[in-house]
Amino acid sequence: MDAYNMTWIAAQLVGLVALGFIMIAFASRQDDRLLVYLIFANIAFAAHFALFGQWTAAGISLLVIARILLARRFKERWSVMLCVLAVNVVVALATAGQAADLWPLAAGVFGTIGMFMLHGIPMRILLAAAAVAWLINNLLIGSVGGIIAELIALGTNLLTMWRIQRAKRRLQAG
Repeated sequence: MDAYNMTWIAAQLVGLVALGFIMIAFASRQDDRLLVYLIFANIAFAAHFALFGQWTAAGISLLVIARILLARRFKERWSVMLCVLAVNVVVALATAGQAADLWPLAAGVFGTIGMFMLHGIPMRILLAAAAVAWLINNLLIGSVGGIIAELIALGTNLLTMWRIQRAKRRLQAG
């Protein structure tokens, strides 16, 4: 087996490790635990994308870690959000080699705006848009773990939005 095939297999295995962290994260009912596992998942995804030679996706995945930490501490702070957005653009400009590299950037932008500036369903809509952008990226590169992880993230997010909306309707009716 040549080095290319070994690298592809390694990339897929690391993607499955990231998927495992995603599954553990979404199974957690504690926010702090959820965030810790999301950080581990994004470390694994950064390595996964690097093995695929997808440098924009790897860089944006690392920025997701900083975004998670900063958005919790500086919620609704435009200045911090704009700095995170600017760094996403700089990473994309420095690493992009093809039009498909815009999908990780789009995911980074949607996720950053959603996590910093929004709450409830509006936040989840942008996080769903980020999941769709990551899903498209993962479909383009053939990332098995990434595809499954984003489908889980998207499905969980849509289910949560439906539950929030249902609870609001019950409160209004009751």
